[in-house]
Amino acid sequence: MAKAKIKTNKGAAKRFRITKKGKIKRNRGGKSHLLTKKSARRKRGLRKSTSVSKGIKKRIRRLLPYG
Repeated sequence: MAKAKIKTNKGAAKRFRITKKGKIKRNRGGKSHLLTKKSARRKRGLRKSTSVSKGIKKRIRRLLPYG
């Protein structure tokens, strides 16, 4: 008998991408409102993506089983 498929968590699928080397990429938060008090340098930095910390990597992997 075949194993049951695991559903991908769609919320996580929209927020995270898995790179070829297996790292998990995410976008930075804090760029939606209250932007006038933030410096241009800070806002520019928020555009760049970053990788997920080791602590939650395992949890996100469970949400994206076929990534």
